[in-house]
Amino acid sequence: MASRDPARPNVLLILSDDQGHWALGCAGNPEIRTPNLDSLAASGVRLSRFFCVSPVCSPARASLFTGQIPSQHGVHDWISRRHAGADGADFLRGRRLFTDDLHEAGYRLGMIGKWHLGANDRPRPGFVRWLAHESGGGPYHRAVLYDEGARLQPPDYLTDVLTDQACAFVADEARRDEPFYLSLHYTAPHKPWKGHHPREFEALYDDCAFASCPQGSPHPWQPLEPDGTPVGGEPDVRAALVGYFAAVSAMDAGIGRVMESLARSGLAESTLVVFTSDNGFNCGHHGIWGKGNGTFPQNMYDSSVMVPAIVSQPGRIPAGRVSPELLSAYDLRPTLMDHLGLPYDGGGLPGRSFSDVLSGAPGDGRSSVIVFDEYGPVRMIRTEGWKYVHRYPHGPHELYDLAADPGEERNLVDDPGSAAVSTELAGRLDAWFAHYVDPAVDGSRLPVTGGGQAEPLRPGATANAFEPLTGVRLPDRRAPSTWPRER
Repeated sequence: MASRDPARPNVLLILSDDQGHWALGCAGNPEIRTPNLDSLAASGVRLSRFFCVSPVCSPARASLFTGQIPSQHGVHDWISRRHAGADGADFLRGRRLFTDDLHEAGYRLGMIGKWHLGANDRPRPGFVRWLAHESGGGPYHRAVLYDEGARLQPPDYLTDVLTDQACAFVADEARRDEPFYLSLHYTAPHKPWKGHHPREFEALYDDCAFASCPQGSPHPWQPLEPDGTPVGGEPDVRAALVGYFAAVSAMDAGIGRVMESLARSGLAESTLVVFTSDNGFNCGHHGIWGKGNGTFPQNMYDSSVMVPAIVSQPGRIPAGRVSPELLSAYDLRPTLMDHLGLPYDGGGLPGRSFSDVLSGAPGDGRSSVIVFDEYGPVRMIRTEGWKYVHRYPHGPHELYDLAADPGEERNLVDDPGSAAVSTELAGRLDAWFAHYVDPAVDGSRLPVTGGGQAEPLRPGATANAFEPLTGVRLPDRRAPSTWPRER
């Protein structure tokens, strides 16, 4: 009946969409209601400084599953075309995912929700259940889904649809002998927000001051819609905040139902639960509505690249802890293999297992670990105390003293007193990427503007792989003539 062996557990990966690290009650936000995620964190460990690999959906997801950086797997922007049907292209064709590792180890695989890596209607190898969102976003009612290839538009609230299917998968797998893996990928809290979420959850925020989302002056790099609305936001800011928070709380309620399903099936102690988000999000933070492509040039603020992360397996992962180690989503694949006791050859991949962190070990030497991010020609190195952002070919570059300026408000890159730090971090960043980049899919010289990627990137690819949409206004000083929104 699924796995009853804590040493070889089932795996439940819950992935939210566009959830900032700040959008979690147990992370210190007193305004947002996330009782089930708070309970999950209390049962395990919350990773308080966990970073996505790229601050936008598709490349972040590709890195999570492959353990590769975008300049290894070739997905450098959110996928704007080729979602499904005869024209659907698998952007990870020929790439090995950790789900392939699990399939070979005898796991039964399920995927329910947002895939957004192309060919969304076609199950990847080894999956016995595949219910995928057609693209990357859209309405929460009558969303287009592909159920084993059949196109559906269920009228119900999408978060509830995905939750129902996840509970059914757990119940079905509990009657089998093999261990299971389930990817439960919510679209929440991705926009749209106003009027799209159940009133019972909106009502939680009728009187909310939203002090956790200060609305400062618009960032000078924030592109605008023709009506002046920030790209990534909505015209009614308060309604957008209510909708964003309601989307998180509705998802939290769904997660609670899935956890109850595990408990009813007697699988709580033999199931590893991992919760995280594909990328962060700014709801007015830094004067931005959006994530990495909420500005042009793209940004690498912590609110865009740091994501919520919780890992729990009662009885095996010590409960009630918060780990401050710097960790990256490219570390997830080796960590899973390590925790599950499966062989893993991580040659050529940047990730390092953090199973020591999960077990409660002190994590010796991790204070010096650095994390890296990339978004096309924008690359970041972040240490315990500093962050350096390099933009090819000509900048602008950024340097932040995180100890003195945790809000990343004072760019010191032109400060003579910080020149040595800039030089040292730039050199480390360059050397690290030189070691891991596949020159055939190197993003540093590609025209990635946050406008979406239309085709899988192959050796010799040109700008045709990146096709922005039209209809929005950008800052004049450094912007291309068009700007899209991720969808």
